[in-house]
Amino acid sequence: MSGFPQPFSGKVALVTGAAGNIGLATANRLATMGADLVLLDLDPEKLEQARAALGEHDVRIHVHTCDVADSAQVHEVIDRVAAETGQIDFLFNNAGYQGAFAPVQDYPEADFTRVMHINVCGAFHVLKHVSRHMVARRYGRIVNTASMAGVQGPPNMAAYGASKFAIIGLTEVAAKDLAPYNIRVNAISPAFMGPGMMWDRQVALQARAGSQYFSSNPDEVARQMIGSIPMRRYGNIEEIPGVVAFLFGDDSSYMTGVNLPISGGI
Repeated sequence: MSGFPQPFSGKVALVTGAAGNIGLATANRLATMGADLVLLDLDPEKLEQARAALGEHDVRIHVHTCDVADSAQVHEVIDRVAAETGQIDFLFNNAGYQGAFAPVQDYPEADFTRVMHINVCGAFHVLKHVSRHMVARRYGRIVNTASMAGVQGPPNMAAYGASKFAIIGLTEVAAKDLAPYNIRVNAISPAFMGPGMMWDRQVALQARAGSQYFSSNPDEVARQMIGSIPMRRYGNIEEIPGVVAFLFGDDSSYMTGVNLPISGGI
């Protein structure tokens, strides 16, 4: 057990994309702060690995496989979670898919649709069905995972960039709709995060896509990306969970509809 204070004792936090790096790191931080966890992801094997990784914490952990792009499935799972736990206090609406890398004129239409279904429709489905339970209790704290790709559109990422612009807009609308019910809705926008698979994938695919913005050499692309960051380093995944916890906690009690960059100054 960690020495963190436990201000979230008695709270239930639902995390989507919980088996991924950001989801799991954030679930771990929330557990150290005393929150019981509900972990949602598409991959049952990785979900069980996530449960095992979090097993050192003295909190209840529920896991459910769920395709966030399927509204009926989300509705069923969220109702089941609410019945199991009696409450959903926090939602980290984090599931997402990065998609292909190609200039807009060549971007594959099927992949564009897939990114939108997961990143936008999926986030909306979860937000809608969780917020219904929060409205009934007149309490809730929601953090949506956007991206700096939704603040400054990146080259070769038409679907992902558009989807994250949409998440920021959805956050602002939902914050207004839910404010009368003591529900705060905010977003986070990570920039380049590493090391790991997502960093390596982005570097390799930007190099392969070909553009005036990046070299065709992945090593040079990595240097170019880091050179665009005022702090001259990529962010660590562990630099995200504390921001999410802040937005769930009382120290951000007068903040809603806000998008917080986690970007090293971009």
